[in-house]
Amino acid sequence: MEYFNKILCVTYAELTEGSDAVIKAATLRQNMSRGNIVSVHRGGGEGGQALYAWSSIPQKYKARYMERYGDPEQRMKEAMMRDRIKLDSEAREFFENFTYEKNGKQEHLTDKLVEEYTINASVLKELLKMMAQRRAIRQSLNGSTAGAWEVIYQSSEAMRDEYHHTLPQNQARLKAKIKTFKADGYKSLISGKVGNRNTVKITPEFGQLLIALKRSRTPVYTDAQLFEEANRRAIENGWKPLKSLARMKKWLNSPDIEQLWYDAVYGENAARLKFGRKQRTKLPTRRDSLWYGDGTRLNLYYQDKEGKVRTTQVYEVIDAMSEVMLGYWISDSEDYEAQYHAFRMAIQTSGHKPYEIVHDNQGGHKKLNKVQPNSNGKGFLDKICHIHRATMPNNGSSKTIESIFGRFQQQVLHQYDNFTGQNITAKKTSSRPNLESMEANKKSLPTLDELKAIYAEARQKWNSMKHPIYGKSRMEVYASSVNEETPVVTPVDMVNMFWVMHNKPATFTDQGITIEVKKQKYTWEVFKNGEPDLEWRKLHTWEKFYVQYDPNDMTTVNLYAIDLAGGKRFSAVARPYWEIHRALQDQSAEEKTQIHKAIEAGKNDRIERVIAGRRIAIAHGTDPEQNGLTYPKLKGLNKEQQEQAQSRLALYSQPPKRFTLGQITKHISLTDWSDEVNENKEQDITTPVKVDMAATAGKL
Repeated sequence: MEYFNKILCVTYAELTEGSDAVIKAATLRQNMSRGNIVSVHRGGGEGGQALYAWSSIPQKYKARYMERYGDPEQRMKEAMMRDRIKLDSEAREFFENFTYEKNGKQEHLTDKLVEEYTINASVLKELLKMMAQRRAIRQSLNGSTAGAWEVIYQSSEAMRDEYHHTLPQNQARLKAKIKTFKADGYKSLISGKVGNRNTVKITPEFGQLLIALKRSRTPVYTDAQLFEEANRRAIENGWKPLKSLARMKKWLNSPDIEQLWYDAVYGENAARLKFGRKQRTKLPTRRDSLWYGDGTRLNLYYQDKEGKVRTTQVYEVIDAMSEVMLGYWISDSEDYEAQYHAFRMAIQTSGHKPYEIVHDNQGGHKKLNKVQPNSNGKGFLDKICHIHRATMPNNGSSKTIESIFGRFQQQVLHQYDNFTGQNITAKKTSSRPNLESMEANKKSLPTLDELKAIYAEARQKWNSMKHPIYGKSRMEVYASSVNEETPVVTPVDMVNMFWVMHNKPATFTDQGITIEVKKQKYTWEVFKNGEPDLEWRKLHTWEKFYVQYDPNDMTTVNLYAIDLAGGKRFSAVARPYWEIHRALQDQSAEEKTQIHKAIEAGKNDRIERVIAGRRIAIAHGTDPEQNGLTYPKLKGLNKEQQEQAQSRLALYSQPPKRFTLGQITKHISLTDWSDEVNENKEQDITTPVKVDMAATAGKL
């Protein structure tokens, strides 16, 4: 940029250099040939360069030039001033620091006024210097100074075109301005209109009255009523009343004054959100570094079983880095159960534990983390992540997940004709539902099950859409990211994290163990090789156990016994209790076989139980048969089973009619079952009988 024959010009290099050139060289030549751009100097010669008239450059290229280099006219003016006039640094400092009262507070001059007054002061100082020089010359020559003012005036006008000062154009007024400047200095250049100096000032006392009236809740004043009441009290106090309602409103709504009454009018939380400093944070760069969990209204209408139009809620878990929706649960309330299912789905989708979880301060999260603490006292949320924390209460603007929800609603959910619109604070018409159409087509609304399918589809769309930063789909961003500090989830981890321990112990009875979950009863028993484990039952029937179950699959549970210290020890895996049809007509062949096997196994169990007890009694001489009494027969057993029961005790070797139990009890009590039988000696009824227990049990 330079002047050529008093014409402001720009150079060829300035216009065409660089990848982001103002104009391409070929385009410049085309515009020159069409007469759109005027070439002032063709260039050539050492140091010469082509110049083009700034005034002929088309507006769009002017705009590009100014974006890159700034305003050439302003640059030239500043350059010329540096050449001809030395800008008065003291004047600039004075005007930059100068303050005046505006709307009851102190304000600085605008940059534009600082620039204008600095130039005016610099020009006046130059004119005063010229006057002093001319006066000295004329006095040395004994000449008259009568024509000096004319010369000064002409110099001022010549500098007006160069420096764009705003000194008076009238010679007499210029003369008066110079004299005032000489007497009062920089302050004389400041217009009396700055800050509306002539208007009535709001004194500190009057200002406090206005703030107090604005804060009043009994009564609540409109601005017009406040204006009248303030002036009434001002007259009573001998103050000057306000003349302008608009000026009072402007003063009350100025930033520093508004903070003093905003909380009383709109609430302290609203004031905090409006005036409190906000933290600016950077989103994580790796997947699973941070998950957000939050519940919100599911913004789709559905028709319930009674035909009523309803909405419901959804709890979502979202990865902050990729914005992938990992897990969710649809229900009518944001309770701990919804949070449990959403986080479980997120873990299963991810295959990793997150490093950090951020959630709101809802009571459900507190209850959720109290569910199933392990031996170290860690609750559910403690077990599934390294750290979890709650967001600041009543501070929605700090929750990234709410921003994601908003964009999800705008970009995806609004495509569905049953879209409810965003929340009631949404200002856009497109963010509100068409209630007339909704009412007219109420019968075509989806059912709750259909709504869940629609929402699942919408989430899939969101995850497949392009991420606003990374340029590929959100799911691709998530899948391609690696976080070394988030461990892979194993099946054992899934049990530890998501299986629920029932809050009360239950007793394993002769009909299994039963607990109630969500008002539904479940009963289990322990199996071995596909059949009820009677050996385990012998040891644990009527013992209390804690039941650990998977809420999503109640077909397998873990039973935990209670030790003397109140701790829990794993005992067995239990499965649903066998159920058979009561009516013979309904029973299958397999069921009939199982019934007979169970009956026989039950009888054998009874025999074993009686034998075990009587053996102990015989060993200590307390069995009824040892003391002249008859031990009652086992009810429900046939003759052969009764004899087998006696045989298991090795009480006889011949038909039982010839002998009574009392005849041999003494021999039994004195004989060790481990004694060997003398095979060469003929046995009699007093000789101990060696019984093959396995073979005998096999018969049963």
